[in-house]
Amino acid sequence: MRIVIAPDKFKGSLTAAEVARALADGLAGAGIETELVPVADGGEGTVEAAVSTGFRAVPVEVPGPLGEPVRARYAIGVPAGGGPETAVIELAAASGLDQLPRGADGRPEFSPLRASSAGTGALIRAALDAGCTELVLGVGGSANTDGGAGLLTELGARLLDPAGRPVPGGGGGLADLARVDLSGLDPRIANTRIVLAADVGNPLLGPSGAAAVFGPQKGATAADIEVLDRALAGYARLVAAALGADPEVLVSAPGAGAAGGVGFAALAVLGARMRPGIDLVCELVGLDRRLAGAAAVITGEGSLDSQSLSGKSPVGVARRARAAGVPRVYAVCGRNQLTADEAAGAGFDHVFALADREPDPDRSMRLAADLLRPIGREIGLALRG
Repeated sequence: MRIVIAPDKFKGSLTAAEVARALADGLAGAGIETELVPVADGGEGTVEAAVSTGFRAVPVEVPGPLGEPVRARYAIGVPAGGGPETAVIELAAASGLDQLPRGADGRPEFSPLRASSAGTGALIRAALDAGCTELVLGVGGSANTDGGAGLLTELGARLLDPAGRPVPGGGGGLADLARVDLSGLDPRIANTRIVLAADVGNPLLGPSGAAAVFGPQKGATAADIEVLDRALAGYARLVAAALGADPEVLVSAPGAGAAGGVGFAALAVLGARMRPGIDLVCELVGLDRRLAGAAAVITGEGSLDSQSLSGKSPVGVARRARAAGVPRVYAVCGRNQLTADEAAGAGFDHVFALADREPDPDRSMRLAADLLRPIGREIGLALRG
């Protein structure tokens, strides 16, 4: 009997690989063979998922969200299904909220008007320098709302104020933008296939856009959101003019608002195409092949809730497991906010929540691995009958 363990991370507690290992430890007592396939939805953990299945990690020093150097990494390897060598780049590693400087209280120092995506552009440039012509750009957890302006600048674009000087980094600096010059954009981009791995379809601007929807979680006030949305609108018009394109088409493209507007830069300027992150990661790690003949699948993430139903990893794994004819699909999580009908509709036969075993959230997060092992053992005994 073989079980595939394909969870996402428990954010703030365990990586996807650590979740999988804890469950496997519990299953070992039942004498069940396990295959560990950590996954991600295109955001944080995407590089780790690739590395866990044979990609090699490449460390790079890049600018952080506020310009300070940070150590990031991307992954290079051949996807499980074959093909050319591919670079997997995770925006959060360079331009994410976790890369912001920390205050004395340990909390991130939000700077919604200054935070930039430049570090992500530096990661792309490093992958191009390594000879990659296939790039997966996983977005999620971004600190920036700059429309991908920093990313484009790192790749050779010039964003200039009325005096011909470079505008300051971050979405706030775009308020001074007078001209976008794309003539210096890295020519290798034209021969590179870029896939934007994202699970949000928001446009760039307006009440459903990058600033309004995602700005508050990056520390943006109502006044900041107004500044950012106006600056992004002007920026988008100038980018469209440089491309000879219709700005309304570019800003309204599904996913243009992803990662503070990095989706806009990737889709409009870099020629990327967008795909659901979990589908792309599952293909990279060869999940479908591994599901064949499995007796069960265990998936999960830190919180199962309404957002999980809109393309997050556990639901994506469950969907593929059902399509492969896997008879049992179990979900594990820190907390479960799905109704029984929602869980069943998502493809889960049973949901195990750590909160049911340890109601104190701090202890549950701290002891997550210890709580997962007996769940693995319980699943194994149930399968053994």
